[in-house]
Amino acid sequence: MPTFTAPDGTVLAYHVRGEGDPLLVLPGGPMWASTYLGDLGGLDAHRRLILLDLRGTGDSEVPADPTSYRCDRLVDDVEALRVHLGLERMDLLAHSAGGSLAMLYTARYPDRVARLALITAIPWALGLPVPADDRLAAARLREDEPWFAEAFPVFEAWLAGQADFDPVIVPFFWGRWDDAARDLNARADELCNDEAADVYGSEGAYDPPATRAALSTVTAPVLVLAGELDGGPRPGLARHAADVFPQAEFAVQPGAGHYPWLDDPEWFAGRTAAFFTRSAVSVPSAE
Repeated sequence: MPTFTAPDGTVLAYHVRGEGDPLLVLPGGPMWASTYLGDLGGLDAHRRLILLDLRGTGDSEVPADPTSYRCDRLVDDVEALRVHLGLERMDLLAHSAGGSLAMLYTARYPDRVARLALITAIPWALGLPVPADDRLAAARLREDEPWFAEAFPVFEAWLAGQADFDPVIVPFFWGRWDDAARDLNARADELCNDEAADVYGSEGAYDPPATRAALSTVTAPVLVLAGELDGGPRPGLARHAADVFPQAEFAVQPGAGHYPWLDDPEWFAGRTAAFFTRSAVSVPSAE
C-alpha cells in the first residue's frame, strides 16, 4: 500500500487499480474510505485509478489536529499527492461530497487540473445545498418499487426533522436496490469516520462567491454527471453546478442513483472514459 506525507506530517495512503494514465479519485461520504469506490464499474480498464484515503479514513493516519478534516484544509493533501506522484497536471474524478473538495482544489490550483469529472457531486462549495423537495421529488419516481409504500412516509418525516434516520429509507439512494447496493450499504458504518464527517463542511469550509469566481475562469474540460433517480443532487441542481464552468458538459445516467457505477457499470465506465479520452468538450452539451 503506497503512502505519502501531508504537509502537517500526517501519513496518508492511496490505492492503485488498473493500468495506464493516472486518474486521481476523491471519495465522498463525506469521509468514507476509498474502498467503497471499487474499480468504478470497470473504469480501471481504461485508466490507472489513484484512490485517495482522506486523512482519518481507510489506511490513512488520524491527524493530530481534528480541525484539519475541514474540506478546504484537505486541499493541501490533494496537492501533496500530486507532487508525490510527480504529475505536472492531473486528471481528477470526485464522487458526491468529494466534489466540493475537487472544486476547492481546482479553484486554488487551476493550472494543475487537466480534466475534472464530478460524479453525483453535491455542490456545497458553490453554495448549492440539496433541498428536501428535491429529495422527495426524486423519491416519488420510485413509486412502483415494492418497498416504496413503507419507505416514503418515513423518508418524508426524516427530511422534515420529525423522525430519526431509519434503514427502511436507504433504497432511495440507489438506482437499483440489489445485492451490490445492499452489500455496500451494510459496510457504511465501517467505511465512514463520523467525527471527520462532522468537521468536513463545518463553518469556514466554503466560500461560495470566491469559489464560483475562481471556477468561472477555469479552462479545463469538466464533466458533471448526475443520476436520473438521484435526489442529491437531482439532475437540475447538478446542471446549475455545471453552468459555473466555462468548459463543462453535462450528462444524466439513465436509471442511476447516487452510485452510478453500481447501477450500470458499463454505461458509467464507458461515458466517463470517453470524457477523459477527448482533448476538448463542447460547451455546453447535455444527454
